Amino acid sequence: MNNKKIKIAVIIGSVSENSFTRKSVKLAIDEIEKNNNFSVDIIDPREFDLPLPGLGIQNESKIRLQKIIGEADAALLATPEYNGSFSSIIKIVIENLGYPSELVGKPIALLGVASGDMGAIKSIEALRGVCAHIGGIVLPNSTSVAHINDKFDSNNNCIDEQTERRIRRVGSDLVKYLNDFNS
Repeated sequence: MNNKKIKIAVIIGSVSENSFTRKSVKLAIDEIEKNNNFSVDIIDPREFDLPLPGLGIQNESKIRLQKIIGEADAALLATPEYNGSFSSIIKIVIENLGYPSELVGKPIALLGVASGDMGAIKSIEALRGVCAHIGGIVLPNSTSVAHINDKFDSNNNCIDEQTERRIRRVGSDLVKYLNDFNS
């Protein structure tokens, strides 16, 4: 393997400052960054002025988003579960990646969080289908966390060891896949 760092784009599927999606993503990113051969670009939708799909608008935010994802070797998509599906924010990001999508041929890890008993199973499965449809290579071990509102303390620390291991595994599985793929 050459000395070029492997780039992973992490897309946060929530605009809420204090969301559990955002808190969870930090753990996965921390796991990725333990490996010096990797760099992370965080796609925070609050920092983009993405147009609604279908309007044909090509603005600076859309161009910047496509450039970041286009230069990434892989992606991690994190979403809350809303009404049995992934967030509209993730959908807007995906729709702004063009056609063919900048995610074509890229390994994609999925992380979903929800406050209910079922976790984010439905959102993960729906997102898996969309990512596969646009040509992404969705890794098999996606993580869905149930009762996410009980997993973090008021200082944003994960207080459940098993949950923390599962969230971190999203990052480490993506790193392992990319290391194996690039060796």
